[in-house]
Amino acid sequence: MKNILVIDDNLVTLQQINSQLDRNYEVTLAKSGMQALTICCQIQPDLILLDLDMPDMDGFETMAMVKKNLALRHIPVIFLTSTHDTDIEAKALKNGAVDFITKPADTDILLHRIEVHLNLSAYNRQLEDMVRVLEDSIIASFSDMIEYRDGNTGGHVVRTAQFVNILAKELMRREQFRNELNDFTAGMMTRAAPLHDVGKIRISDLILLKPGMLNDDEFQIMKTHTILGAEMLRSIFSKVPSQPYHEMAVLIAECHHERWDGKGYPNKLKGEDIPLCARIMSIADVYDALVDVRIYKRPMSHADACRVIISEKNNMFDHRIVEAFEAAHERFAEIRGLPVT
Repeated sequence: MKNILVIDDNLVTLQQINSQLDRNYEVTLAKSGMQALTICCQIQPDLILLDLDMPDMDGFETMAMVKKNLALRHIPVIFLTSTHDTDIEAKALKNGAVDFITKPADTDILLHRIEVHLNLSAYNRQLEDMVRVLEDSIIASFSDMIEYRDGNTGGHVVRTAQFVNILAKELMRREQFRNELNDFTAGMMTRAAPLHDVGKIRISDLILLKPGMLNDDEFQIMKTHTILGAEMLRSIFSKVPSQPYHEMAVLIAECHHERWDGKGYPNKLKGEDIPLCARIMSIADVYDALVDVRIYKRPMSHADACRVIISEKNNMFDHRIVEAFEAAHERFAEIRGLPVT
């Protein structure tokens, strides 16, 4: 049964709408915008009926907060209003509302409008799922191209995505970054992670496949893969329907070589100026590179790689993410098929 969240500061209105809907839907009631936002994060309703005039946080402010949350922005919002004002209606529709219903609402009209928008929402989600499947196929193709391009066919981009997911889930378990990290954003990071090195496609083979250490000039060129990758992704994503993970993929591509101490590249970002997704990606990427065979180095043991990462706490890496890595390191070793000690 679909869940309808009704938000209104008038208790009589809440009770009336509840009686109109409770035979057809599971109804959740909220007396304020703040209470509604808490409920949304807990149950994610299928549709929201939102009163326009409320104290503290009005309907516009409440809807803005809902649309700001990537996990909630798909929920259709219908405004409830006791007045006809075309300017207000236009503003609401422009800012994300799908419809207006005048209070007190006729039951048949209310049910019909809700059903129409539930059906439209379901159809849009189906389209989004189709786009997601298509984009995941494109991501997989890019990932293969990246690996074949630099001679590393051992599944680096797939493994690092798994590592990102492990770190994100461990940080959630530890209740860190609660304002930024939830199941939805963790999923977006995992989807975006395979594209972190896409910019290497535009790096010369003479540098990318050099069987030895790069000189200073070569390394400067290699570092541009971050900027090139972000530019490529922006260009690609501008031509397809917008998806929530797009921005995260660009940030990861551009910022995964930034350092907590500000000595990274390309923008020398420091501390929390570095996007969280890139900070998580950084540890996943470095761990896999340390234990992997590369044309310019021998692989490191899991234990030695752990020591390197832990030693870089608050230098290269955010200490909180390093601590999450320490808690989950055995799962990294399992994915790599390595002994823990």
